[in-house]
Amino acid sequence: MSTILRLIDNRIVIVKDNAARAAIRCSEENYDRELLKDKDAQITCSLQSNEDRRLTLNGKVRQRVTNLKVVGVCTNKEMPSADSGRKLRDKISEQIYAIIRECRQTPYETTYNFYTLGYPEGDPHKAKDAPAATELAPSSTTWTELTATNYAKIWSNDDIFHSKATSTAGQYPQMLFRFKIGKKENYDLQPLETCIKQIVLTFVGYGLAAAGNGVTFQVWNDTTDAWTNPQTGTAGSKETLTITLTTGITDYIDSDGYCWVLARTTNPSAGAATTLYCDFAQCVIQVKGLTYCDVVSYSNEDVVDVKPNLYKTTFLLRGWLIESIT
Repeated sequence: MSTILRLIDNRIVIVKDNAARAAIRCSEENYDRELLKDKDAQITCSLQSNEDRRLTLNGKVRQRVTNLKVVGVCTNKEMPSADSGRKLRDKISEQIYAIIRECRQTPYETTYNFYTLGYPEGDPHKAKDAPAATELAPSSTTWTELTATNYAKIWSNDDIFHSKATSTAGQYPQMLFRFKIGKKENYDLQPLETCIKQIVLTFVGYGLAAAGNGVTFQVWNDTTDAWTNPQTGTAGSKETLTITLTTGITDYIDSDGYCWVLARTTNPSAGAATTLYCDFAQCVIQVKGLTYCDVVSYSNEDVVDVKPNLYKTTFLLRGWLIESIT
């Protein structure tokens, strides 16, 4: 259930007729009428049944088939600028249908970036910058968070760059990115750290320095308290650097569930302008869980014998995963 809810919550964007973004709560809990006082809609997911199928004669390779029910609920709002419940229900239905179909082969994959996030809304994801003579730790007080305008520059890979420069000899312009990808307690939809099987970190940008162009991209190891897994570019124009983590995953997630990455110019300033440019930063995780999920059917199930009326869409989903039992 958490895999599907996280998929929907991370991707769903509903724009109302007044151009505002609808506030939607995704949860495993049942429908909560009180919640709709502050939210435009609620999406819930519940387990209907599990099937365990043997794929080999000795039963060591098995397929677990999971049947889920996803329900989107909304109602009419009293504000004149609000969408009607029926219209909002239809928008939610189309979005859920599109998300599940598009991600049917990778429901276990979640993408985190800064799209639509900006100060102070960037929590839990954060982006900061600073010039320094050494690689700053995530806890350093030297970092300065990006402004809303600069957050927008790193939303997407669109050739609109945020830049940080320094002319102080020996200093590197640096950028710090924080992604919330794990959890310690069951208070949100983030996966347990032990369930994450892969992290892919991406930086798109470049660095300019008199001593040589290029960017060094690294991830923070919370166990050793050091920047590790450096990837280095040499271009003086936009390039993509990627770090892929498949072992020791929990070492790269701190006690608050954060993964930290650093980008800096490969070479420091020699007293002339040295600049780090960032177009886009992203974190993609894969978790243990469903490896396929698709829509079986969906239907509208409005409740009009109560006031206010409830406008509901119910999706029946089927997913599975393959297990090898030793």
